Amino acid sequence: MVHFDRAIDSGYGLMFDILFTAKLLFAGVGGICPENVSAFYTIKRSEINRYSMPEDPYMKSRITGELKDFSPIKLDLVSGTDWELVWDQLVRDYHYLGYQKLLGHRLKYLAFIDKRPVAALSWSAPALKLAARDCYIGWSVEQRRRHLKQIAGNSRFLVMPRVRIPNMASHVLGLNIARLPLDWQQHFKDRLLLLETFVDGRFHEGTCYKASNWLHIGQTHGSTKQGKGYRYHGSRKEIFLYVIDPEFRKIIGCHQQPAPLPYRPPQTKMKVEELTMLLEHCRWHPGISADFDLDQEDVKTMAKEIVAFHEAFHDCYGRVEHHRLGLAYLSGLMSDSPAKSAEPIALEFLDQKSVRSVQMFMKSYKWDHLAMQDTHQRMLAPLIASPDGMITVDPSEFPKKGNESVGVARQYCGNLGKVDNCQSGVFVGYTSDKGYGLLACRLYMPESWFTEEQKKRRTANLVPEDLVFETKQQIALKLIDDVMATGLFPTKWLGADASFGRDLEFLNSLPETLSYFVSIPSDTQVFIKKPKTGLPPYKGRGRRPTKICVLPGQPQPKTVAQLAKSSRISWKPVAVAEGAKGPIIAKVARMRIYLSRDGLPEADEQWLFLRKNADGQVKFAISNAPKDISMAELIKASTMRWPIEQCFNEGKDQVGMDDYEHRSWPAWHRHMIFVFLALHFLLRMRLHFKKKVRC
Repeated sequence: MVHFDRAIDSGYGLMFDILFTAKLLFAGVGGICPENVSAFYTIKRSEINRYSMPEDPYMKSRITGELKDFSPIKLDLVSGTDWELVWDQLVRDYHYLGYQKLLGHRLKYLAFIDKRPVAALSWSAPALKLAARDCYIGWSVEQRRRHLKQIAGNSRFLVMPRVRIPNMASHVLGLNIARLPLDWQQHFKDRLLLLETFVDGRFHEGTCYKASNWLHIGQTHGSTKQGKGYRYHGSRKEIFLYVIDPEFRKIIGCHQQPAPLPYRPPQTKMKVEELTMLLEHCRWHPGISADFDLDQEDVKTMAKEIVAFHEAFHDCYGRVEHHRLGLAYLSGLMSDSPAKSAEPIALEFLDQKSVRSVQMFMKSYKWDHLAMQDTHQRMLAPLIASPDGMITVDPSEFPKKGNESVGVARQYCGNLGKVDNCQSGVFVGYTSDKGYGLLACRLYMPESWFTEEQKKRRTANLVPEDLVFETKQQIALKLIDDVMATGLFPTKWLGADASFGRDLEFLNSLPETLSYFVSIPSDTQVFIKKPKTGLPPYKGRGRRPTKICVLPGQPQPKTVAQLAKSSRISWKPVAVAEGAKGPIIAKVARMRIYLSRDGLPEADEQWLFLRKNADGQVKFAISNAPKDISMAELIKASTMRWPIEQCFNEGKDQVGMDDYEHRSWPAWHRHMIFVFLALHFLLRMRLHFKKKVRC
């Protein structure tokens, strides 16, 4: 149903005056021509009567109803036409920003329903510099200079005050986008690649842009151009982009860059200093205190050191208030608090009012935990990086009750040694003869979480919309590539547990520059000698064989557990590590083998490494290290494989790695990066207090 209501406020009268003037113009009444039309913008209502034209109630009415109830909306390009002056006056009087001369190339449009304007739009030059946009596009300064003209900014979008038609705004926007590239190219000879606009969150939510498939990519800095520089006004706006040509990066020759960090106001220190004084009396975790043998002066030193250490990460936060929250959380993880989640940490180091702040700080406050991870890696590398280092990758599980925490599902839980309700993360660490530490991680999301039925839970837990299911092996490969791409950690070896060692696709996908040393299950089948394979001889009956297999009379595969009991193994006792009570002695052995895949030997020969501990338990590993590698080097590689387990033990025993109560995707990853920082800080304290770093 369509409704037209009489205008009852004087504010709409001016709109009638304008439209009536335009009507006179096109009717040719009173000798009005385009040259003198501007004079009629000063016409008062009382003066209209002298043209002897009756008022048109249709022009003064309210339009309400459903979009389908109206005749099709007509969109006209009005730049350079008589209607442009009408566009100017409408925007001047009804748009919250008013009217001002548009910059650069510009096009103006009016949308009509039954010859009545219902919306006004304009497109003009984009922002010269825009951090979030420029990072999203990924162009260089020179590329931006050349291609900026291929972006148009939606500088004005006005829906007339008396128009109340749901979905009309996105419909008009869609109509305009459909014709804009051709109009722009015809008028200015430039091919449009992207569109941009800004939405002031104080007044609008940008609903029509979201409905029209625009991308929200961040916020403005809150500045405006003033002379040759910029003036900060603090009113930050949401930035939306619309991609016209999906190949725009290929055309420009660029790649998307990481999003810029949020704007940070000047720092203040008062509240942080109050927390620093509290830390001087902090009760650290008993394991930490015993390890460092702390006296009262050492506790004060720890307090000063942790404050200085945390200051290195201040640039990762979005607001100065986050400094206090981050320092409290980091300190809380190393304290003797029995529970190390957001609420007890806030109560211990801050106050009751800060509980909600700490919870939101971990879940939704704007700060960059990936930037924190990068800073952590840059600071840790000088302490532990070595040419013969090993990247280690392992999963770790965290038992959970309930089904609402992100990624929780019934899956194998290493902590419990059985299938149970838990979360699982993939962690990458680094080990060398200088020390060890955790570098990166990602939560594993079971495939069941990606069903349509789980969409509500994904949204509630702030799971990234573009996240897709990936196996732990796929996640691990990406994390390994990311670490190696930093160039901070020279790597000769890759170590992994049996969940990765049993996956031949994973092993074959590793960088060729690495030699792997990975654990395997005891039931892994191998060949001692490479057998001949082929099609079995035809027996004269039935179908001819088509499947390649090990030919009769050739060596058959055996499990590594069977080999460990055979006379082929020659055990050698060695000191594999230094323990608290002296050297740890184990028996080790090695032999050349071929892995079996579906009953057939792999092409390349490998090392099988066996280690028998004092309790008689045998551990198995394989390595693609060169044939001429010494036994001593393999033993060293075997010892480098285990420090990531030590990180998990220290993380869970001392710094609350598994004590969190966070449910969301951001909070899980933020908690883990704080665990990384806590372990990093403890390494620095061991060096400070001359404690030996144990592997």
